[in-house]
Amino acid sequence: MGNYRNFTLTTYFVAQATATITEEELEKQLSFILKHIRLDKVYLEPWRGLMASHEQVEMCKRVFERHGIIVSGGITTVIPTPEGDKEKARLFDTFCYNDPKMRAKLREVTSFLGAHFDEFIIDDFFFTNCMCPECVKEKNDFNKSHGIKSGWQEYRLDLLKRISKEDIIAPARKENPNIKITIKYPNWAESYQETGYNPKEQRELFDNIYTGTETRDPVSTDQHLPRYLSYSLMTYFENMWPDHNGGGWFDTFDMHITEHYLEQAYLTAFSQPKELMLFCFQSIYDNMFTPSLGFQLDKLDDVMDKAGKPVGITCYLPDNCQGEDNIQDFLGMVGLPIVCSPYFPDKEDQIMLTRSSAYDPDIIEKLEKYLREKGGNVLVTTGFWEAVGEKGYDLTSIRLRGRKISANRYRVESAATKGHSTYSFPYSDKPVTIPVAEFRNNSTWAVVKASHDEESYGILLRDDYCDGHIWTIAAPDAFPDYYRLPSEVLSRIRQALPVNGVWFEGPSKISLFNYDNDSFIIYPYVMDNVQHEEILVHVAGAKALEASPKRFPMENSRIEPLYFEGDEAVFKLGTDPGVFRIYSIVK
Repeated sequence: MGNYRNFTLTTYFVAQATATITEEELEKQLSFILKHIRLDKVYLEPWRGLMASHEQVEMCKRVFERHGIIVSGGITTVIPTPEGDKEKARLFDTFCYNDPKMRAKLREVTSFLGAHFDEFIIDDFFFTNCMCPECVKEKNDFNKSHGIKSGWQEYRLDLLKRISKEDIIAPARKENPNIKITIKYPNWAESYQETGYNPKEQRELFDNIYTGTETRDPVSTDQHLPRYLSYSLMTYFENMWPDHNGGGWFDTFDMHITEHYLEQAYLTAFSQPKELMLFCFQSIYDNMFTPSLGFQLDKLDDVMDKAGKPVGITCYLPDNCQGEDNIQDFLGMVGLPIVCSPYFPDKEDQIMLTRSSAYDPDIIEKLEKYLREKGGNVLVTTGFWEAVGEKGYDLTSIRLRGRKISANRYRVESAATKGHSTYSFPYSDKPVTIPVAEFRNNSTWAVVKASHDEESYGILLRDDYCDGHIWTIAAPDAFPDYYRLPSEVLSRIRQALPVNGVWFEGPSKISLFNYDNDSFIIYPYVMDNVQHEEILVHVAGAKALEASPKRFPMENSRIEPLYFEGDEAVFKLGTDPGVFRIYSIVK
């Protein structure tokens, strides 16, 4: 593998530095980086709006290779407006693929890459947002010829498929028939189709894919991505094309807290990637994040030695879907172990369906067959029922009429013991706004409800169909409001959907990662005012847990159950923000 047992550590070297750096300066910068991390590989970029010379590319390659570092190529598909041309209606200098000059430059650059490398990766600017007159005309002509009433999606998906073949793959392979080309997809998966990113078609064209796992600061940046995405998006692409997801790519930008940078590395590593990509060489040089990451990489390597293949509640996100953006990641942030797939997970014991899942026109037929034949658990959002409308009426009595309520009082029904349920009535500090899911009592059953004066409304609802179970969860207006739900509410939701028999009682902002070898990781996020927490972890059929790594030199790695509830062993585990541990289940 390289310097680490479970992943190859890579970085990306941008074209502006490739074009100008001296050999002496490169040695100096590399010396700092190698002092703190054991770098295996670098992606060397000749083009990012400007072209590095052949001589500069070869000099940089020599420096890295004499340190035993593998060198591959890279490209970022941005270009300034050609001299004398009119500015185009585009963002970030991305290409206009109806501009002959720009396309000619792209073919020149990819041919250059073929001459210097046996592999290269395309950074995540390989999309288009151009609305210049030529693009508008081409879009209108395409839509008219294909019977499409309006919109850019279908046109751009087709456009980038053609550009992939004609301007990226063909010139590079003409120069080097054996070259391997990887397309990196960004972290904004819900928007791919609007800008031409087309994994459905492009995975048939390129040799590999790569995943952007940058989450940065979730409050002050444009994207507002929950940190769990660094894990879940990796599982999505691994399930999309098994063994062809090259790795996870994160950066140092738009964050000021060291742990927020490190958490990108942790969660990416928890997905068992081939590579961890540190973007970019220039930003990790002389950066305090780099020594901190180097300190943690060996600990991550030790943890991943003991982890198997990631498993969880499989969220179905069909190609080109959009709806309830990232809701699965917010649920991952409150302790539901979510993995993702673009294929309907009919073989899995537990699945999740959101408004995005309803993009599949056959979703109700697939769901009904799954419940009837597989008999598994299905976690369904209120947005899903809203999207499928009357098609779902045979499966649930839930109806969404457009009403909403705000509440901060709750009623939580315990899992029945010998037929007798008990109830708790927790409060939250601030109200949460949820849709009113009207349902027929004793046809659908409310397990968790939100109360407002004399009325109560479903937060977790249950329907049984053949041998399967549908658990409907209310999607709040603001998905981070899941963090506001009391521990008792979140714990009951987790209890309904254990993975490998594991669930925990505790607050939000703690994630559970499950693996197919009877191991799991508990990770509490670094947030404002976080402290040490004690949680209760329920594990079906366990006799003990083996914890790794040890937090203290004299600590016993074997953890005995606190008590038993039927076939579940209940363990009291301490969690500290930013500290990850893996637990192996002893049966």
